[in-house]
Amino acid sequence: MFEGFLDDAAVFPPGNAPVREAVPAYRGYRSAWYQDLVGPFVFPVARLGELVHGGHDLAGVVLSVTTPAASLAEALTAAVPLAAVEVVPGRDLSGLIAQLDAELGEEVVAYIEVPRGDQRDPVLDAIAGTRYRAKFRTGGTVPQAHPGERELAESLQAAVTRQVQFKCTAGLHHAVRHTDGELEQHGFLNVLRATAAAQQGGSAQEMAAILADREPPRTLDRDTVQAGRRSFVSFGTCSITEPVADLVALELITVD
Repeated sequence: MFEGFLDDAAVFPPGNAPVREAVPAYRGYRSAWYQDLVGPFVFPVARLGELVHGGHDLAGVVLSVTTPAASLAEALTAAVPLAAVEVVPGRDLSGLIAQLDAELGEEVVAYIEVPRGDQRDPVLDAIAGTRYRAKFRTGGTVPQAHPGERELAESLQAAVTRQVQFKCTAGLHHAVRHTDGELEQHGFLNVLRATAAAQQGGSAQEMAAILADREPPRTLDRDTVQAGRRSFVSFGTCSITEPVADLVALELITVD
């Protein structure tokens, strides 16, 4: 149910893992008992030289490169096999789509980051009907980086109604909604359940209530998970082992 759900974003805040530690750790995840849950190793385009020329053993590393639109060509021509690119669009959205159409290999997945605010819908409209996916930011290191329940619910609903698949990044450190210091953090299972509700025609108000729920789900059946996963493909996490531990504690996966 959770295959490829966890993208390893260890080198990004707040984890900020050194590359010399993050790469072997990722390779370890890809051979662990939960290996099927692990997606790509996410890495910024500005540091690709450090990854490629740093003497790291990249055997078995499945790479997703984050990049601003202006550096997309650099990401696509990097001397490493790519599984995905995650692009922050500039002002020329139609030009970005055209560049992806012309230069992106069929085997590479592309995520286009969706801004908050009034530019959300134009970006989702541009993605709809293409093979590209959306990327939503669900948190950060400061409170204002975390969208509220209603805002996030409306964004998820906007993607589902356009049949746009998406990933999330930042802030989803645990399965269930919780408070961490001054940060109100969404739970990745809350997001999954809310997405499933959108798939079933639920309102943004109903979805917001699911996102605000601080109780672990008493039941989470396979149909709900599969419905949510049709749209919610994966999320980036600084610590692969934390969401794995949560799924084990909730008895949604079993230690093998």
